[in-house]
Amino acid sequence: MSAVTFDGQLASEATKPDGELLDTVRARRALRRGSRVKPMRVLLHSFLVLMAIGWLIPIGTAIYNSFRDYQTDTQPNGPFAAPEMLTLDNYRAAWNVGEMSKTFGNTAFIVIPALFLTLLLAAIVAYVCTRYSWKFNIVFLVLFTAGNLMPQQVLFQPLFQFFKHMPWPDLISDTNTGNLLGTKIAVILIHVAFQIGFCTFVLSNFMKTIPKEISEAAAVDGAGVWRGFFQVILPLTRPALAALGTLEFTWLYNDFFWGSVLLNQGDERPITSSIAVLNGQYGSDFNLVAAASTLIALPTLIVYLVLQKQFISGLTLGASKG
Repeated sequence: MSAVTFDGQLASEATKPDGELLDTVRARRALRRGSRVKPMRVLLHSFLVLMAIGWLIPIGTAIYNSFRDYQTDTQPNGPFAAPEMLTLDNYRAAWNVGEMSKTFGNTAFIVIPALFLTLLLAAIVAYVCTRYSWKFNIVFLVLFTAGNLMPQQVLFQPLFQFFKHMPWPDLISDTNTGNLLGTKIAVILIHVAFQIGFCTFVLSNFMKTIPKEISEAAAVDGAGVWRGFFQVILPLTRPALAALGTLEFTWLYNDFFWGSVLLNQGDERPITSSIAVLNGQYGSDFNLVAAASTLIALPTLIVYLVLQKQFISGLTLGASKG
């Protein structure tokens, strides 16, 4: 039976035209190559799985123990033992002790304006450097990008003295200090200054992929510089802005250094300082600290999940055009 089938298959293939026969042979060779197990692919997948497990174990352990009582459950039984009781007491205590309702508001006061100003100013600079030819456009773009190469900690002392001696009216200040030091406005300015270089670099590379004929056509139709920017170029950069907005929100939200050194009043500090308060007062209660860390991490996770589609499309679109 097998011989008959084999002979019939050979006969049917012999009657095929040369083009179809060649396609059949190529398809079979591709199938054989695809069915082979490649050692490098196995090693790569094994490495990725191990890395994922290495990241997920501490995160999962922290979230798991945040629902347990430290003194009566985790400390005597261990962090991986079965729970005696799951409770939300750690989350309630972390929210109240860390004053998270206030620190979340402080963080929003800093992050939202800083994010908006950074993306807007970076888009304007990238638009000017990529759409118009002038003598110092490349130098100007390199200057903005080079600002990210200097560590922020190196500039702490001169910036501290600058804000300390910079008069600031109490009428437009969130704290009555008489100067910029100790105000959330100072933290916003620092974030905008340090983040605008990276955003300008990314947006300028993305805008270079937009054909200049679009701007020229808009100019022929009577669009000026600002109209061409806001109504023509800026809508086309929405994927890149979404990707940058997700990254910048994460970086600005997670900042601990500038909020700690420039805001000398504890009730004015952002949410990341709440974990420092808990570490000082309740440093031995690791479950309470884990609950606070989970609460602090939730906004960045929510923002990423909401903007996930735009974030991935922005990265993919930039890569395919680059």
